[in-house]
Amino acid sequence: MSANAFDFLYDHTEETRTRFVCFISPSMQRFDLAITTTSRFFGKQLITDIQSGKTAIIGPDDLEEAGYLEYVYKLSEEDAEDLRSFLIEIVGMVNFTDI
Repeated sequence: MSANAFDFLYDHTEETRTRFVCFISPSMQRFDLAITTTSRFFGKQLITDIQSGKTAIIGPDDLEEAGYLEYVYKLSEEDAEDLRSFLIEIVGMVNFTDI
């Protein structure tokens, strides 16, 4: 099948910045994360849990949503709270870059 057979909604290439971080939380949970900053997704960041391969587009509003990190990354409440505490420092305010 050729690429001409697909109906592309967009096909865009851009330079991104990715931060790789590994830490042990107070509850002794290890987190290996890739945090990708891009001009897409309304200023939110792509947060990838390298161990599980799960990725989510996360902004401050997502961190405030009860149960969101538990659902996306399949974490216990305690581990999700540790991750939330870390991500609050990283994610910051959303900047709308495409307005």
